[in-house]
Amino acid sequence: MPNIKSQKKRVLTNNKANERNSAKRTRVKNAVKKFDAAVAAIATAEDKAKCIAECEALLRETVSIIDKAGADGIYHKNTCARKVAALTKSLDKAKA
Repeated sequence: MPNIKSQKKRVLTNNKANERNSAKRTRVKNAVKKFDAAVAAIATAEDKAKCIAECEALLRETVSIIDKAGADGIYHKNTCARKVAALTKSLDKAKA
């Protein structure tokens, strides 16, 4: 435990930042899981066109969440690009 006042404050602010960053990482992971579930549902869907349209809308939403996390410094820009590329590739594969 720190004794210096500024270090006590630093511990508190670090904890707050850690909670914020964890929440943003969780939000990205949940969005990716939701997108992956939707892409997996394309194979068993009766109306594939409707399902693909929903997946494309989810892709835009998920990419937006990933980009916001990258802009906030949660992820490196190359990590964000890799995640987006993997999502796009999985949707393209499911369409074919």
